Amino acid sequence: MKPLLFANGRVVDPSQQLDEVTSVLVQDGRIAGIGRDLGNPDGADVIDATGWVIAPGLIDVHVHLREPGQEDRETIATGAMSAAAGGFTGICAMPNTDPVIDNQGAVGFVKAKGEAARLARVYPIGCVSVGQRGEQLAEFGEMAAAGAVAVSDDGQPIMSSHLMRTALEYARTFGIPVADHCEDMPLAAGGAMHEGIVSTRLGLKGIPAAAEEIHVARDIILAELTGGHVHLCHMSTRGSVELIRRAKEKGLNVTAEAAPHHFSLTHERCDGYDTNAKMNPPLREAEDRDAIRMALADGTLDCVATDHAPHHYDAKEREFDDAPNGIVGLETALSLALRELVLSGLMTLPKLIERMSCAPARLWHLPGGTLRPGSVADLALFDPAASWTVDPARFRSKSRNTPWAGETLPGVVHATFVAGRRVFSAADLGPRRHPTGA
Repeated sequence: MKPLLFANGRVVDPSQQLDEVTSVLVQDGRIAGIGRDLGNPDGADVIDATGWVIAPGLIDVHVHLREPGQEDRETIATGAMSAAAGGFTGICAMPNTDPVIDNQGAVGFVKAKGEAARLARVYPIGCVSVGQRGEQLAEFGEMAAAGAVAVSDDGQPIMSSHLMRTALEYARTFGIPVADHCEDMPLAAGGAMHEGIVSTRLGLKGIPAAAEEIHVARDIILAELTGGHVHLCHMSTRGSVELIRRAKEKGLNVTAEAAPHHFSLTHERCDGYDTNAKMNPPLREAEDRDAIRMALADGTLDCVATDHAPHHYDAKEREFDDAPNGIVGLETALSLALRELVLSGLMTLPKLIERMSCAPARLWHLPGGTLRPGSVADLALFDPAASWTVDPARFRSKSRNTPWAGETLPGVVHATFVAGRRVFSAADLGPRRHPTGA
């Protein structure tokens, strides 16, 4: 593989407290150096990154790739392509497929499919319980040996406190987190959206914020009891934020994520029975959205995760009550985070890269998340000042379910590299690529 020199870009790497216009040299799939005096190594391809950000590739610890069993919605390959188009070099695949990923062979299948795609890195997540039935622990050791980076029954909460305690204790042995979907099922039963004034106006049964917060509190208590690492998925309420803040003040091994839709939208978006505003946990009130934003800014919430949830068009065209939850998110996440968190003044661009790259890699023990010399050359090149219009027909995902169709968003991803190999290139990369100099 020929060396690559990314010249004259704004290099943003919070892992090194680096934010300056300089160049990055890649050799043999790893970062070989950063600086203005790298010269032009013989035979190197030079990419002029003037006006662009060069950052560690983004990492998403919560995506649904649907394969095996639901390939009409997404495949591992199309999901990895969608990720690369959004600037992601690593994605963690939730196990609620058909069949579920609850054994060594299934984990190996996801890992092999991801490697064969040769796009964004795909990290399997194994089930907490056999068949995701919430009754018997799956074999964590075998799944971890096959490549699982975490365990989760996402899509279903772990309702049994005994099972959750045991899972946290068992997962400690293998140094992996237990990622939990926090929802008290009896309290949320039958709900289609957030319980509030909008659900009352629309005549839809609501899901109260307490359904999430009760479960968050339970998981925090069990994390303290066991010393295990609990990762709280897709936080959506201000009450959850306060519980997590207190847990971190106590030094507990609790991490948490927020999805772009929860820091961008509110339950008002459900007006008109728009099923692309239906997700679980549901869109909440403006005060909840604002609390999620502030928690990402101050570090109470550790990372941004998309909860990328592809669905076929026909499924989302049902009545609101019957439509499935979720939206696609990999190709819009960076832009939404730039708009809602950076351009709003809540956080700097380096802090956003910390939340979308460095922290996920560090907390889940994944490659990437840094441009330190010797590290894997997983990079994203994007222009935060440029804008684009969301056209779902152009998504690399197989699904089109997004509430942002037709909106103009900031931040254009120009190229994504995994181990120094280009896995995504925007159309305008070609004219700026200079084989003999910057």
